[in-house]
Amino acid sequence: MTESTNTSPDTGSSTFALPPGFALLAEDPRLGPSMVSSLEQVEVQLREAVANSDPFADTTSRHLVEAGGKRIRPLLTLLASHLGPEEAGEKVIQSAVVVELTHLATLYHDDVMDEAPYRRGAPTAHEIWGNSVAVLTGDLIFARASSLVSALGGPALAIQARTFERLCLGQLHETVGPAEGQDPLEHYLSVIADKTGSLIAASGQFGALFSGAGQDVIDIMVEYGEKVGIAFQLADDVIDVTGLQEKSGKTPGTDLREGVPTLPVLLLRRAAAGGDADAAAVLELVERDLSSDEALAEAVAALRASPVTDEAWAVARGWSEEAVQALAPLPDSVVKEALASFARAVVNREV
Repeated sequence: MTESTNTSPDTGSSTFALPPGFALLAEDPRLGPSMVSSLEQVEVQLREAVANSDPFADTTSRHLVEAGGKRIRPLLTLLASHLGPEEAGEKVIQSAVVVELTHLATLYHDDVMDEAPYRRGAPTAHEIWGNSVAVLTGDLIFARASSLVSALGGPALAIQARTFERLCLGQLHETVGPAEGQDPLEHYLSVIADKTGSLIAASGQFGALFSGAGQDVIDIMVEYGEKVGIAFQLADDVIDVTGLQEKSGKTPGTDLREGVPTLPVLLLRRAAAGGDADAAAVLELVERDLSSDEALAEAVAALRASPVTDEAWAVARGWSEEAVQALAPLPDSVVKEALASFARAVVNREV
């Protein structure tokens, strides 16, 4: 998935092209222009939300907004808002801004914890201003999201609170690792569900809620969003770990170097523990000192060639198809087709 943006920091204006996963919408004479127009409104309000009268806070808060991004979460909010009987109004736009602000805030924090040097092709905030400033900027953006969601009413505030709790728990569980006796793969999937699935689920939930959709439709969007989020993150992690494509300016194999136990490595460990000699040989390359670029490149190449990479992609596609199946009760429509197309696009080689 790619998002084409042409933004001007001075004016905040932007021109959006819908991601390939939403090609059906782009071709629809009513929904296509409506989605693009709504995304442009989201972008304007997003920049207004991070603006600060303090010049330094304004600069740090704008850092990731101006670096671009796919805006997938607000896009899903807007798309889900077409599932109900009511016209998408200001609450839909505002909730779309809330989910993107929340996502941006987590990126500031994640980059500090991961010691990531780049994000979206630009130096991370902590590389420019230090860890304390990056963390506090993330907190400031969370505060702005909370202020906006408080104006949307009790149900929206409850959604945001539950989502924020899951985001924190997901990061905590990733940091401490699986409990004694817990299956590492089960732990990995639960972390992804909390860290990524919860906010994507909330995105669809907000859109359906503020379109006046029934509880059955809202529940479908929650289930769909959670599963799409898991598929999205699995695909992202496999791409990063195997070096199939550079993502967000990160060096291929960054997770390997940092010892992050992503899906291919977990599957590799399971195969090696089961007596697979080839898997054991690759695991030895993966788990050695990868501080040198040569060692990292060798480990990435070996993991890319291992059967566990195809197995990992199969797992990601499985979650994607489960997301599509969750949409089955919805009546046929361009929106339903676009949601299904998006779910499959997140595990496409070109995403």
